[in-house]
Amino acid sequence: MKTFLFVYLLAITGLALSLFQDNELKESMERGGEIYQDFCITCHLGTGEGVANTFPPLDGSDYLLTYREESIRGIKFGQQGELMVNGVIYNNAMPPMGLEDEEIADVMNFILNSWGNTSDEMVTVKEVESILED
Repeated sequence: MKTFLFVYLLAITGLALSLFQDNELKESMERGGEIYQDFCITCHLGTGEGVANTFPPLDGSDYLLTYREESIRGIKFGQQGELMVNGVIYNNAMPPMGLEDEEIADVMNFILNSWGNTSDEMVTVKEVESILED
């Protein structure tokens, strides 16, 4: 009986944490969508497809998941020079957006979970804070 009770409580705790994280992610993505509309849509477009050979796609981007820290750093501090996304080399500049760490986490959560992108791990403010300029 004690084992059953322990397993039951463990399952309930896991479910509650999962539901809380899902709600937290949903709220972060909603805020991130607004930030995307204000700062990112001009270059990466409403569907995240980017502009061929000019601005890389965010939709289905292998770079975002493979280089998560670099992606966050690019939003936080700006980025210039070559990078390869989905086998295509892009060589352009992205200025720093002037966003707060929470806004960066939110827009990353939006990007990583939109247009068919999925991320198993939510971007947190603490993670963004830990990323320093090169």
